[in-house]
Amino acid sequence: MTAGADTDTGSLRSRVRVRAAELVGRGWLNTGGRSLSLADLRGRVVVLDFWTFCCVNCLHVLDELRPVEAQFPDALTIIGVHSPKFEHEADADALVAAVERYAVHHPVLDDPELVTWKAYAARAWPTLVVIDPEGYVVASMSGEGHGPGLASLVTELVEEHAAKGTLQPGDDPYVAPPAPDTALRFPGKALALPDGSFVVSDTANHAVVHLESDLETERARWGGEGVLNEPQGVLLATPEVVERLGVDLLVADSVNHQVKGIRFSDGSVHVVAGTGSQLRERSGGGPALEQALSTPWDLAWLGDRLLIAMAGTHQLWAWAPGETLAHGRVEVVGGTSNEGLVDGPALEAWFAQPSGLATSATGDRVWVADSETSALRSVTRAPDGALVVETHVGTGLFDFGHRDGAAAEALLQHPLGVTELPDGSVAVSDTYNGAVRRFDPTSGQVSTLAQGLAEPSDAVVERDPESGEVRLVVVESAAHRLTRVGLPEAAQRVDGPAHRTQRPSTPLPAGEVALEVTFVPPTGQKLDHRWGDPTRLDVSATPDALLVSGAGRAEGLTRTLVLREGIGSGTLHISVQAAACDGDPETGEVPEHAACHLFQQDWGIPVVLDAAAGATLTLDLRGV
Repeated sequence: MTAGADTDTGSLRSRVRVRAAELVGRGWLNTGGRSLSLADLRGRVVVLDFWTFCCVNCLHVLDELRPVEAQFPDALTIIGVHSPKFEHEADADALVAAVERYAVHHPVLDDPELVTWKAYAARAWPTLVVIDPEGYVVASMSGEGHGPGLASLVTELVEEHAAKGTLQPGDDPYVAPPAPDTALRFPGKALALPDGSFVVSDTANHAVVHLESDLETERARWGGEGVLNEPQGVLLATPEVVERLGVDLLVADSVNHQVKGIRFSDGSVHVVAGTGSQLRERSGGGPALEQALSTPWDLAWLGDRLLIAMAGTHQLWAWAPGETLAHGRVEVVGGTSNEGLVDGPALEAWFAQPSGLATSATGDRVWVADSETSALRSVTRAPDGALVVETHVGTGLFDFGHRDGAAAEALLQHPLGVTELPDGSVAVSDTYNGAVRRFDPTSGQVSTLAQGLAEPSDAVVERDPESGEVRLVVVESAAHRLTRVGLPEAAQRVDGPAHRTQRPSTPLPAGEVALEVTFVPPTGQKLDHRWGDPTRLDVSATPDALLVSGAGRAEGLTRTLVLREGIGSGTLHISVQAAACDGDPETGEVPEHAACHLFQQDWGIPVVLDAAAGATLTLDLRGV
């Protein structure tokens, strides 16, 4: 971005104005084949949404943007800038599928080389940049929770530029793509029933479908739009739950942020856990129907409790059924909500978007596909009853690839599903590699069972009724189908490429560095200090030795870090949270139906030590 000479003296801000950089990428989606420029958008408020389709937080922001889009149809244009994290996400066809999968109804710039990402100095997914009708940047926001504040800012910009005569409402450049025509649409998870039939979550059709053994003929269809919203994990209820609560099938209803139960006899759908609102605090517990959840993605039994892969908060939760649906309870059982790969006691462990669960045949272990760390992990119960997390394959947030061999060196790419095989080994639906991989706990080796699949997201074991042959039924999500895959006598060893997420490193000097997180509450909101500081900052590093001091969780939005000389490079992990309320709670000037809003973001900042670099690291949570 380039600084202009004039300054803004209007009601919103007074600072050097920054001209928005041009939108540069490989191509455009949702424009009818037309390329857009900032000149085409002059006269409208523009919001750039920097996202990547693997990122659950980006999906949350898409949902936050929908009502803002609807509120300003003539004055606001949202542009998705897709800047990929994983190699697979840079594939043009994969992006086309993702835009449809997640119902993105605005233009999208395909930015595989991160050209526009770098021009706007984006540091994390998701990031929002607001551009006024004259083409100047007026705000930068990272993370979730910005919907109401963004609407307030757009309202101010519309009023200001209408008065100046620089607002020129016009047609939205969005052009809808052709409607798809397949029976299933981006199915997510599957379940084999004892009679040889299958249950599959028909995710983009917002339904759960019961298929005959031919994998095509529908026996029943449950839910539908308005009842379910992008369902994912499906799991049979235990006999005790069936008898006590009257539901046969449990469903992770991801975008409704609930776990639901389906009764086979009449097809009725019942809420088991969740209020229907997204959890913002990343903690909680208590009565299941009174506790908000955040994007539950898969389910598995661990003893008599239901383990929930809570992708939206990077945690594992558990549901304990009660005597009635109203008496169930939920609690956090794993994950601090920090995003990363840390093993040990479950409540101290770090996860990154856990998306697949499978209970072992012995019942004492649950395998976990931890998608953002490209890792296979597991949860077991220690002799004292505590849960313990262990990583079997994977090294962290930014390393991925398709490489077999010893588990310590093997690489996956954003796996979404995990399945235990009859011999005790584990099949991993290695989604972004289009493969099914196998981990052998006995030998510690990883191999490849099948390749050439279209974003496999789950698999279930099936035994051929005539030959007795064991095979897999794989959910090929991007091909909108279930596919039978035989298990080879000898698995293949692939020595493919290793990748690392490519983002510009931030130069910082060894020694003291001032970390500053910018947060300006939206107009009409104030930080609420009545019960202490409403902000929180959590800092850690990879490797741990990078930080001499400054690590840990504490109140405030500033921190003095001390970086260790001689480390060379690493990653700073920075999580921030700020709460602002409508009106001014401290003076009592609070409007009717006032609400409080939670803003939060997790950054992984690659850094390189450079003695000549500035000693300040500034990050925008909400900077205007």
